[in-house]
Amino acid sequence: MQPVLTLYTTWGCHLCEQAEQLLLNLGLAGQFQLVDIVDDEAAFARYRVAIPVLRQGDNELYWPFDESQLATWLKDVK
Repeated sequence: MQPVLTLYTTWGCHLCEQAEQLLLNLGLAGQFQLVDIVDDEAAFARYRVAIPVLRQGDNELYWPFDESQLATWLKDVK
């Protein structure tokens, strides 16, 4: 199954690590991909001061968010 969620992150970002852990806590292992904004020029231009950002299609969830907010957002975008 292809990951449907993208988590924009970068190396050494402790907030990004927290966001990834929230996804794992909700049982979403294998359903998201990590994109390091340093490796993607367009993502860097768009998200460099906003990471972590979770994206599904055209829907984006910007940090800060907690597990409850993430779960609600996921229900809304499906």
